[in-house]
Amino acid sequence: MKARLRQFLASLSDTFWLVPAAMTCGGIGLALVLIAIDRSGALPAWLLDNAWLYNGGGTGARTLLGAVASSSIGVASTVFSITIAALSLAAGQMGPRLLRNFTKDRGNQITLGAFLGTFSYALMVLRTVRTQDEGVFVPHLSLTVGILLAFVCVATLIYFVGHMAGRINVDTVIALVSQDVTAAFQRIAEKEQQPAAPPLSFWQDAVVVRDGRRGYLQQLDDAGLAQWAIDKGTALRLLVRPGDYVFPGGPIALMVPPVDGGEDAIRAATALAVKRDSSADIEYAIRQLVEVAVRALSPGINDPYTAVSVIDRLGAALCELAPLHLPSGVILHEDRPVLVVPSVDYDGLVDAMFHMIRQSGTGQVSVLVRAIDVLTAVAGCDHDPARRATLRRHADLVRADAEREVANPSDLADIVGRHRSFMAMIEQAPFGSLGVVDGRDRI
Repeated sequence: MKARLRQFLASLSDTFWLVPAAMTCGGIGLALVLIAIDRSGALPAWLLDNAWLYNGGGTGARTLLGAVASSSIGVASTVFSITIAALSLAAGQMGPRLLRNFTKDRGNQITLGAFLGTFSYALMVLRTVRTQDEGVFVPHLSLTVGILLAFVCVATLIYFVGHMAGRINVDTVIALVSQDVTAAFQRIAEKEQQPAAPPLSFWQDAVVVRDGRRGYLQQLDDAGLAQWAIDKGTALRLLVRPGDYVFPGGPIALMVPPVDGGEDAIRAATALAVKRDSSADIEYAIRQLVEVAVRALSPGINDPYTAVSVIDRLGAALCELAPLHLPSGVILHEDRPVLVVPSVDYDGLVDAMFHMIRQSGTGQVSVLVRAIDVLTAVAGCDHDPARRATLRRHADLVRADAEREVANPSDLADIVGRHRSFMAMIEQAPFGSLGVVDGRDRI
């Protein structure tokens, strides 16, 4: 139940319509409150005679409110059209998976909400204005606030044009997605060493739990599922993690010793969806960033500078991860594992970051050079031997691709020299790398 609730709240927070709908309701509520104040006669005479307060007649009030309403809804349609155009550009240049970053952008939502809220406000006030023949009622305070809202809409439109111009910039998109990667690392990584998974022999007599559903696992209530296992005196090993696809009728977990209700407990603790999109899926944010680089390296776009920028951001994320430990997915109770969830490891993260970029940029010397430089920088930040072995494997792959695909001897020598610099960082860090610069010995 908690998993489904978290999934619902996450989906609700990412919807495009929530903020505009709330601001529209707020405009209606504000109009009702201010109209009630105008009807009550509570405004003092000195305020009604103030030059800053609207003091025209009913005909002028109707004309003014009609102009505010018509212009605000007209500009709202323009804002919507600009947003759709920006989304189309982003989908074509940077990938459709990045559309979520535009639709959940609060600046776009607030801009549309400001115009819709002002339109609703103007209509609610307009319906109360009465001329001489109808029994005069001119809500002076409400009209004054309506004029102020019109000026707010003008300022919002200016902000929106600049905001969208910045948001469709590829460097801005890369920075925003890289922030998601960093936030995901900070959310799941731990400062302390995590418990190791039990040996495979622990699950020797386990029974398979199957699930008839299909879809991507988005949310997992691991604490609730672990508590169920404790209460039942059993242990569960999930075979999928957030971001994995659950196939109908396929195995989803192992359970030892077997007890009744395992399938129902797993069903209650998990939430599936038709698309891969989860705050608990760290590889999803990485793949969004990698997709920008892969598309930039496609023959139709051919923008290696964007790919280099993505590689820099990935290296920065790995450096921030250096002092932290990735979760093992093991939950213990009295030193006994009760729940084991597959967890992403360092090898998997680095593979997700660099494999596709390296494969797509094999013929781009600048991309290969920058990839080794970034791997060298990460090796200087992270001194864990296992992680350095992973980084070395990727540096070796870059060099092997270059030796196979790069025909120019000078370009190949540059890449080989960067690889030697990487090896010097691994073996003699940090000063050993200073002896190899651009493929030539300096010391």
